[in-house]
Amino acid sequence: MGRKVDVEHLVGAAEIAERLGWSHPQNVHTMRRRHPEFPAPVASLRQAHVWNWLDVEAWAKATGRLS
Repeated sequence: MGRKVDVEHLVGAAEIAERLGWSHPQNVHTMRRRHPEFPAPVASLRQAHVWNWLDVEAWAKATGRLS
């Protein structure tokens, strides 16, 4: 079983794009392809992936995409 994630930290591509100032949610999927260190989703639903914002935030800070 995977680790527990507080529901308040669950985000989709649209929320990630908004929080990182990206113009399109599709940029999240581009980052996943180009940067293997981009956090893996914590769940994959039928039509979307869901990430833990804390993982994405840490990655963004470590790579200079968020201050």
